[in-house]
Amino acid sequence: MALHFVTENATAAVAGDVVVLTGPEAHHAAAVRRVRVDEAVTLGDGRGVWLEGRTSAVAPKEVSVLVTGRAEVPAPAPRIVLVQALAKGDRDELAVQAATELGVDVIVPWQAARSVSRWDAKAEKGLARWRTIVREAAKQAHRPWIPEVEGVARLAEVVARAGDSRVLVLEPSAAERLTEVASVPSDERDVVLVVGPEGGIAPEELDALRHAGARVVRLGETVLRTSTAGAAAIAVISAATGRW
Repeated sequence: MALHFVTENATAAVAGDVVVLTGPEAHHAAAVRRVRVDEAVTLGDGRGVWLEGRTSAVAPKEVSVLVTGRAEVPAPAPRIVLVQALAKGDRDELAVQAATELGVDVIVPWQAARSVSRWDAKAEKGLARWRTIVREAAKQAHRPWIPEVEGVARLAEVVARAGDSRVLVLEPSAAERLTEVASVPSDERDVVLVVGPEGGIAPEELDALRHAGARVVRLGETVLRTSTAGAAAIAVISAATGRW
């Protein structure tokens, strides 16, 4: 499979144009992946543009690609949104990486009641870190669309999504299975998956979400970590809605 790179220069390019990679993308292509002249690569702008091409010149700070084909990939619908509770260590980052590779469209960091990690004084740094992880994971997965990472949400903002989205809260003690509600024909609303932190979603948070119309569901008989629950749920939704 051809190597994939993301650049704003891809947006307006058509077959016959030369797109030049500079900065970190050029360094990654030339020094890390060691592409050679006339090697097949793909390029994108992270917003649906998909280019095929071959490298025409390779230097440490500049890599030129002759475009041989262009496609525009529509954004997926319905969108899959992951509301991921902040977690200690790198567990939330692992969740974000896996979710991106598996096809999530929007990621919302959630400051849940039981989140050990607190972003109160470092939200911008945390968001920048998550966005970097998402960009690199999307490139690795050869995704035409790079998922959006929204600002840090509180409970009220998560609850508000139930007004115009299908909100599914992952809770190991729930009676209803995700597989029983994953597929709804002709329903184009966002599918919002809510994943709690290590200590789980607090009872008052579950009550507020239920009251707003969210459905509380479980994945199976086992309890998954916060770093894997979202990815597993995305796989179920993707299969049920025909994305896979």
